[in-house]
Amino acid sequence: MKTLIYENLPDAAKIVRQAVFVNEQGFQHEFDPIDDTAVHIVIFNENDVPIATCRIFWDETMNMYILGRLAVMKKYRGKSIGSVMIKEAEKYVKKMGQKTISLHAQCQAAGFYQKLGFIEFGNIENDEGCPHIWMKKNI
Repeated sequence: MKTLIYENLPDAAKIVRQAVFVNEQGFQHEFDPIDDTAVHIVIFNENDVPIATCRIFWDETMNMYILGRLAVMKKYRGKSIGSVMIKEAEKYVKKMGQKTISLHAQCQAAGFYQKLGFIEFGNIENDEGCPHIWMKKNI
């Protein structure tokens, strides 16, 4: 596996997000203006095929980095690739001199993030019919 960090939204990230969030989960508004300013991390398999992605961006209102759009292709789930992606995001945030990372998790995935040290805060919110909860972690 190899991991690359992009300053713009690469086609590799679009492929993963389209497959997971649009085709599989039915989200209609997957791509947004945050993609233009976020850093995108993509993990590739041994054949240079993109298998996972996420984005990281600074949120002025929350005064912290937000990790979002974490997606792993179905065939690669259950192989700790999501955990690898979180570690890569945490490394990036530390490199930027910050100590806290937050995310807006699908409630069905909150247990995954809790195992990695994230704690819930705020209220459950609805995003395109899918319940989400804010979570954060000190790194």
